[in-house]
Amino acid sequence: MTGAIPDQIGGEQLLDFVTKTLDQDKAEDVVSIDLQGKSEVADYMVICSGRSTRQVSAMAEKLSDTLKQRFGILSRVEGKEQGDWVLIDAGDVIVHIFRPEVRDFYQLEKMWMSPEDAKAALAGKASEN
Repeated sequence: MTGAIPDQIGGEQLLDFVTKTLDQDKAEDVVSIDLQGKSEVADYMVICSGRSTRQVSAMAEKLSDTLKQRFGILSRVEGKEQGDWVLIDAGDVIVHIFRPEVRDFYQLEKMWMSPEDAKAALAGKASEN
């Protein structure tokens, strides 16, 4: 893609791209949270899990590389070396990729979801176990 101008993307389009990419990489329990009106930092947050530190790091690296190559988005990535919890700041969308144990410990969804959505998400997890 040398010399080509990257496509412009943001908001819901970026959210769709991120969730589809994570789904293709076999991310588990992908949750997207609308932050509009709740935070000035981003429009959406995506939270998902990987089965191992290796998968978490690999998904984060692939997503940040794809965002850069395809859309010219230089995302900030934190935690990739450890692979327990990786944060990707892609502008309009913030992505958190966790190992399942770390995700259960921090329960980040509960801080940002409405009480009704959080109860529904927890009920769905309980019925899976």
